[in-house]
Amino acid sequence: MDSTEKKFKSRVLMGQIGAAHGIQGQVRIKSHTEDPLAIKNYSPLSTNRPGLEITIKKARLNKSVIVASISGIADRTAAEALNGVKLYVNRDQLPEMEDEDEFYQADLIGLEARYEDGNKYGTITAIQNHGAGDILEVRPVRGPSQLMPFTKRIIPSINIAEGYVTIIMPSDIVIDEEEAFEPE
Repeated sequence: MDSTEKKFKSRVLMGQIGAAHGIQGQVRIKSHTEDPLAIKNYSPLSTNRPGLEITIKKARLNKSVIVASISGIADRTAAEALNGVKLYVNRDQLPEMEDEDEFYQADLIGLEARYEDGNKYGTITAIQNHGAGDILEVRPVRGPSQLMPFTKRIIPSINIAEGYVTIIMPSDIVIDEEEAFEPE
């Protein structure tokens, strides 16, 4: 892993700036923190724009997004220019997870996906969530990327320290008759 990859892997996506809000330079932010307003505690945040750092001065929750005032942004035009900016924090600034079943996405991306016998299947390249739960995108050794539900049934064990997860392919799962869905 070169220094650019290490720098990128050490950053965790905390949120993304959306549309401007009002005329005084406020922006909407979709926060990826457990407590949406906690994103303010990590300021200044690095961004996906070289040389741009964001400091959140004030923030309030408005339905499912945060409405925030950003240092140096005083009007709608400046706020509109920030639309789409991704907000990051260094991984070492985040607390360690207390629950063994919780992970930061940044800790999972890049892990090897192995079968139960230890043979490599591929590498986790992304984590997606379209509302029904997390989905791992795994690039196999051969062939196109595969999407797998991030459940204990499909991913029974995770070993971040050794850099791998164990996978059970959905086609290999045996469903008990009691668990089977029966149409009415």
